[in-house]
Amino acid sequence: MCGIVGYVGNNSSLDVLMGGLGRLEYRGYDSAGVAIITESGELVTRKRAGKLAVLAADLEASALTDGRTGIGHTRWATHGGPTDVNAHPHLSADGRIALIHNGIIENFASLRDELLADGYTFESETDTEVAAKLLGREYLEGEGGLPAALGRVVARLEGAFTLLALHQDEPGVVVGARRNSPLVIGLGDGENFLGSDVAAFIEHTRRAMEIGQDQIVTITPDSVSVTDFAGNGVEAHEYEVSWDASAVEKGGWSSFMAKEISEQPEAVSNTLLGRIHNDHVVLGELEGIDELLTAIDRIVILGCGTAAYSAMLGKYAIEKWARIPVEVELSHEFRYRDPVVDERTLVISISQSGETMDTLVAVQEAKAKGARTLSICNTQGATIPRESDAVIYTHAGPEVAVASTKAFIAQITALYLFGLHLARVRATLDDETIATSIVELQAIPDKIRWVLEQHGDITELANWMSDSRAVLFLGRHVGFPVALEGALKLKELAYIHAEGFAAGELKHGPIALIEPGQPVFVVVPSPRHPNSLHAKVVSNIQEIKARGAKVLVIAEEGDVAVLPYASEVFRIPLAGPLFEPLLAVIPLQIFAMELATAKGLDVDQPRNLAKSVTVE
Repeated sequence: MCGIVGYVGNNSSLDVLMGGLGRLEYRGYDSAGVAIITESGELVTRKRAGKLAVLAADLEASALTDGRTGIGHTRWATHGGPTDVNAHPHLSADGRIALIHNGIIENFASLRDELLADGYTFESETDTEVAAKLLGREYLEGEGGLPAALGRVVARLEGAFTLLALHQDEPGVVVGARRNSPLVIGLGDGENFLGSDVAAFIEHTRRAMEIGQDQIVTITPDSVSVTDFAGNGVEAHEYEVSWDASAVEKGGWSSFMAKEISEQPEAVSNTLLGRIHNDHVVLGELEGIDELLTAIDRIVILGCGTAAYSAMLGKYAIEKWARIPVEVELSHEFRYRDPVVDERTLVISISQSGETMDTLVAVQEAKAKGARTLSICNTQGATIPRESDAVIYTHAGPEVAVASTKAFIAQITALYLFGLHLARVRATLDDETIATSIVELQAIPDKIRWVLEQHGDITELANWMSDSRAVLFLGRHVGFPVALEGALKLKELAYIHAEGFAAGELKHGPIALIEPGQPVFVVVPSPRHPNSLHAKVVSNIQEIKARGAKVLVIAEEGDVAVLPYASEVFRIPLAGPLFEPLLAVIPLQIFAMELATAKGLDVDQPRNLAKSVTVE
């Protein structure tokens, strides 16, 4: 949620800020603003409710004096509605400090009361203005300039926050601080950057530097200094971003979602790249911890939303291959129920951004109880990987559309790689079986490409169903998480009621929802495999068809048993049972996107949603 950009250098700060905020629009926001120290040393601000285009139009109609130092922000409303007054930046009482903020300051009310008693007044309803006024007071009353004043302020704040500030009397300096909220440094030549993620500055540099928990960074055009909140110097790790600015451009696609759906073969291929040697999975990131993996007796996988559904699929694979019990928990529930974990528990967290607050605090809870932790993440240098004992990075590339597609596919791929690695370490699969599964996994990219070429019928169906008020999704075994993910995509994008069920639950209540014309997607397993649930799912189809449902089937090529009962059949290539979800989910992603498009909705930035959920 929210986007942050900071800049010092020799270029136009307004151009850098607006370009960076544009690349951060995917994070979710409802107002935008900038603060700049002009060449003459004046602090100027402009902020507007609405999309970034509203601010851009305002700046075009009435130009803002530019400079070489600035901060920019896109806000997702928490304290106070999305109004011009509540938008960031906020100013100190003397108007000489501008401050922007991601996250939530949980003790803002008591701090506000303290400042009110001291004679301060407030214009907005935000917790951020409290921090700005507090910073202004600390700057005037203390020593050490802006970095020291910010250190004294953050020592008093509770909650999750990233703060960026600049002072009119200190041109060429931007100071930032972070606790449980993302912030990263961009390193340039005669210029430096701060951003809530690397997309903020990727147009200018691919050199980045991590900022750890409870740390403060000060950037000038020629220097970067990182300290802890007490002012002690710390060493920050530099790394190279593996993609460039072109990766966050649409490149002729109608939407980022359409582009990212098309990139799913590469998301799988790149996640496999360099991790398979001589028919074995080799995860260099896990080198040296095989002894730990043989000592664990239980795995808990944490995630939220789409990540939780990839976790469910990981459970099926890991339990089958490595013969170890696996539980899947929603991150936001795990922390608060006093979970039972210990040093023999491996907690795997899944987060595209690596900054998901619910998941981060769940990982911290698990570590505090002695569990070992592994993260699966798509973002280099993110907080959750840094706080975990080990990490498996997916290599899906930047995912800009708020609703996840290629990150989901890459997460499943990473979980399957881990499952096969664990099976080898624990000697629960023979080499031939592992090799066969690896071949299946390596074939997935081409099979996804085949599915992507078939979506003309899905587009036609979506146009026909644009006035639907509810859609149901059914699946069994690995088809169940696919049904849940299909329903989530439709909720996110088309704003209609959608619900996924385990097909076996039909007779236990949900069949009451079936009425004539009710659209129901059914994920049908292959009939080719021993112990297949194919016949049972076909029976479920007959049950809903008899009650007038419009049955929309996803089935493998050659499955004719579904034809008498299906209104539409969308084919996927033949694959092993555990690998079918990587194919079956593709038509559901396309359907949700096309239905939203048919309704005239923004598929990249659905209402009320944010890409990176950095508050609880």
